[in-house]
This record gives sequence, structure tokens and C-alpha cells, in this order.
Amino acid sequence: MSKLNHTLLAISIIFCLQPVLAQEEGATTGQVLDKIVAKVDNNIVLESDVQRTYIEAIAQSQQGITPPTRCEVFESLLINKLMVAKAEIDSVVVTDAEVELQTENRFQMVLQQIGGDENMILQMYGKTADQLKSEMYDVIEEQLIVQRMRDKITEGVTVSPAEVKAFFESIPTDSLPFFSAEVTVGQIVKKPEVNERTKQEIYDQLFKFKEDILAGRADFADLARRYSEDPGSAAQGGDLGFFGRGQLAPEYESTALGLRQGEISDPVETQFGFHMIQLLEIRGNTYNTRHILRIPKASEEDIMRTERYLDSLRTEIMDGDIEFAKAAKDYSDDRATSDNGGFFTDPGTSSNRLTLRTLEDPVLYFTIDSMDVGSITKPIRFEDPREGTKIRILYYQAKYPAHRANLNDDYEKMKAAALRKKEDELLGSWFVTAKEDVFIDIDPSYDRCNALSQR
Repeated sequence: MSKLNHTLLAISIIFCLQPVLAQEEGATTGQVLDKIVAKVDNNIVLESDVQRTYIEAIAQSQQGITPPTRCEVFESLLINKLMVAKAEIDSVVVTDAEVELQTENRFQMVLQQIGGDENMILQMYGKTADQLKSEMYDVIEEQLIVQRMRDKITEGVTVSPAEVKAFFESIPTDSLPFFSAEVTVGQIVKKPEVNERTKQEIYDQLFKFKEDILAGRADFADLARRYSEDPGSAAQGGDLGFFGRGQLAPEYESTALGLRQGEISDPVETQFGFHMIQLLEIRGNTYNTRHILRIPKASEEDIMRTERYLDSLRTEIMDGDIEFAKAAKDYSDDRATSDNGGFFTDPGTSSNRLTLRTLEDPVLYFTIDSMDVGSITKPIRFEDPREGTKIRILYYQAKYPAHRANLNDDYEKMKAAALRKKEDELLGSWFVTAKEDVFIDIDPSYDRCNALSQR
């Protein structure tokens, strides 16, 4: 395997979905005299970027897998910048709304982990909430662009069972990774149904907004900034940017595309809440809208009613009247897990087997850690950063001991690694051409790394 492909395989397994929080934590582990160590067109790599990512790579590397070298980390960061530069040339973009949404979700995750107190952010990170969000925004934007470029380049690449087997057999026995203990955990989530009186109040408020705008007493963008509960678009006056058909909630899209340009809709309900929508422009198969989102809040009575419902469903599962996976598919409101029978999956392998540290929610981590295998919890309340209070029951299906990798137990992991290797070989060929399209300048201190060279 070429040096470049080796680097991509080693780094991408560790960093393809690395949380921003980990990068922020890494910043506190050491001080360096910062300087620019590489430029790719208008994009730069800092010495602090290399050190922070290198330290995090060592911390996250699994037992039995050799962590990447500093040169490999440098090359990985350089490749990311090359992808960003090429994305601009090839008109591969992510919208501000996408980045804002991801940033807000990550920020809320950080906030939840420190008890919900924004004042603790300054104490823990030495920066204000706005400063932390700004740094997160830049990192997330790059991550989304890199992932979109990678998806475009590797679109349609697959691996067969024979290729997975060949990949596994190509790994020397003494080099097979050692996997930590793993668990299989499922959930059934219900979002409390808000009572009709509260919904009507929200509907009436949005309808009044529409009347005020049409009468010239109010401005749409100003109302969106003041009242919209969509963190990704409120600051932009509700402007979502262009989306393709099928990318937004069906009720939202059908309402938006039924409007004339500039027309404002009556309030429409989706799974996210109530929207008042204005169609700004249709361009080919894409359309641009702005909206004001108001999210009805469930009352204590609404929440308790949902808890009783889930408790009854739990009893049916435990009595054998319905299988957990079928109940999750039929009744769970969590789209990320319901199609998988309610089970969490490892984002890197799509396997139902995952280490406890893969569960980003610390409350979820400690709940599972205290459960018996085969048990189902009573209904548990938790806070969704976007949608407020939800209720779930958790099913601890299985636990797997730490072990040396084998094809029977770890097929999905080996399949993901084989696919990544195949994608990286394709990316290697792409890089040979792509690096000729951009200006690259590397600091002499990293000349020893021979970055982006092929052997």
C-alpha cells in the first residue's frame, strides 16, 4: 500500500467522526509556539492543529492498533485542506443552515455534559459560549465539506464478502487489533404529544405574525430573529438557504412548493413544531425558503401520559406479547434508531455492537453501566437539544467481552475497514491529480514527512 493510502486508512478510522469537543479538550493538554506549517490555496494548517490532533489520536487509538505518527497526522490535516480547496473549485458546498444546526447540536451536547451552565464554559475552556461556538462552527464546516467531497469521490464504492475475507486474511495474525468490551443497546423513544390547547396558542401566534407582516406592521426577518426556535436559521432572519426536494420535512416541502414566490403560508405543523414559511426562490430542483419555527412545549401532564404509555409497552415486551425490535420500528419516534429495530449503531462500522464510550450522552453511558444484560428500564426522561423533553426505555440486549479481532464476531468492523481501504485507494488516485490544481506550500520543518508523495 502506498504511503498516502496507509496514512488515509490509519487516520480516517480514528477521525472520520471525531467530536469537536475532543478537539477542544486537546487544546488544554499542551502549549506550543504556534505558526503556519502548511498552506493550501487560502487554507492553512497550524502547528497547534497538528499537536492537538496528534495527542487526540494517541488518546483514542485502540489497543493493538499502532497510533498514527505526527507526520501521518500532518498529512491527514493537509489532505483535509486540499479537499476544502478542491471543494471550492468544484462548487461542492454546505449551507450555513447545515453548519449552524450541527454547531448548535454539538454546543448543546457540551452544555449538557457540564450541567447546562453556560458560565462553566468560561471556567473550563477559557472562552465564552459565543467564542466556543465560533470555533466549533469553523471546525464543523470543514468536517462537513471534507465528508461531502469524500462522498462525491467514492460514490458507489462497495465491497463483497470475498473482498472482506481477503482483507482480513491480509492482516498478520500478530497485528490483528484487540477490541474492547462491547454492548448491544436499544431504545424506544417517545416525544410527548402536546395538548391541543397549547398547539392552538402557537398556531394563533404565528397567524398573528403573518397578519402583522402583510399589514406592514412587522418584518419577517426581524420576527424570525426574535421568535424563531430554529438555531440554524434564526440569526439569518429565518433564511434556510437552498435545499433539494426530499431534504426537508414532507409537510414543510409540500407547503413551500405550493406557494408563489414571496408568498407566506399559514402555520403548518411538522415533527419539529409549527412553521410559518415564505418561499423566496425556486432554482431548478432546489428551492430557498425562510421560516419562523415555534415549538410547543409539553406540559407535565403530557409527559406523564407518555410515561404511562411507554410503561405499558415495556410490560408487553417483557411479557413476550411483542418483540422489542418490532415495537421500536412501529412506535419509536427516534428516526436514527427506529429503522434498526431501536438499536444504537457504531457510526464508523454501522454495527449494533459498540463500546460504551461510543455513547456520547454521559447519562446514557452511566445508565447502561448500571443495568443487567437482558433488562429494560422503566421510562426515563431526557432532554433533546432541539425538541425538549422526551421519554425513552432502554434495552440492554447483550455484552461482548474484550477480544482479538476475528471474522465471525467482527465482520461489520472488517467490512467497514475493507471499504475504507478501497475508498482510500480511490482517493489516493484522486489526490495525485487534485494536488496539481492548487497551491501547496509546506514549512521546511515538515519536509521530512514527504507529505502527499506516492511510493
